[in-house]
Amino acid sequence: MLKSLIALCAVAGMLGLSACSGMGRGETVGTVGGAAAGGAVGSAVTGGSTLGTLGGAAIGGYAGHEAGADYDKKHR
Repeated sequence: MLKSLIALCAVAGMLGLSACSGMGRGETVGTVGGAAAGGAVGSAVTGGSTLGTLGGAAIGGYAGHEAGADYDKKHR
């Protein structure tokens, strides 16, 4: 079970990073950093629940992306 989860996370991470190729630096850093922080918070809040971790990562990634996009617009 744990190996499957790790493999799934690795594949999702690679796909997510490949999708970042057209983004600015702030968007990329914001998305990855937000997803990592959101996943950690989601895991802590839900006691390690997989769904809580994934939900936190999704919300954090979205928030980080938006913050990074705003940063990129201001620093062009």
